[in-house]
Parts: sequence; structure tokens; C-alpha cells
Amino acid sequence: MHIEPYLFFDGNCEQALDFYAKCLEGRLAAVHRYEGSPLEKQLPAHWRNKIMHATLEVPGGHRFMASDRMPGQPFAGHAGFSISINCPGSAERGERIFHSLAVGGHVGMPFTVTFWGAHFGTLVDKFGVGWMVNCDGAPPPA
Repeated sequence: MHIEPYLFFDGNCEQALDFYAKCLEGRLAAVHRYEGSPLEKQLPAHWRNKIMHATLEVPGGHRFMASDRMPGQPFAGHAGFSISINCPGSAERGERIFHSLAVGGHVGMPFTVTFWGAHFGTLVDKFGVGWMVNCDGAPPPA
């Protein structure tokens, strides 16, 4: 069994996944658009090229999926959860990921050493998705 996040976006899924692929050193493994699907004729022309389903794979065998919501479906944003990233033994890598995800977003807790001995930080990225980055390991170089 695998538990994988599935994120819905309000028309900017492709931009978000391109951003995440760069930040997380990942790649888009699958992209399916509404155009050419049985849903195509139900959508306004400007929405047909939006993402119906996509999968982003990141190093370590992890992935998450995403899509643009259907027009007319409510979009409440990305509240009430965060995606957690753990970079064991590599605080430098974790810091790089943290700062790349934070570009254009809002840092809740700066990436720093915590009382439990890890390097940890929280942020909400420019697409409204919450992230927690945790790294048990040596501190990043000064």
C-alpha cells in the first residue's frame, strides 16, 4: 500500500508541477489533458489544455499526483495540510529544497536547528501548498 497526495489546482497545475519538478529534482512521469478526453466537450475551450491528471516523481521512489479542478467545481485552496519532506543526513540539501520552495511564497518557520536536533522549517509556496522540510543530519555550511 502507498499513500500519495493528490493536489487540485485552479487552472495553474502545470505551472505548479513545473515549479515542484525543479525544486524537488523530480520529473513529470505522466500528463493527461482534458483535451482528447471524454470530458473535452463539456469544458470551455480555454480549459481544454488544462491538466486532467499528472504524476510527479521525485528521487527516492516518491511521487504525488495533481490536476486542475473541473470548471464549476468549488476550489477552496490548499488548507489544513502540509506535504512533509524528510532529507535524512543532508541538511544542506534540505535547506536548498526549502529555499527553492519558498520563492514567491511565505515562510512560516525559517529552516533552522530545532530542539529535537533536526533542521526544520515550514512554508506555504506561491501556489498555496503547505510544506514542512525536516533534515536529521549535519548543519549546512555557514
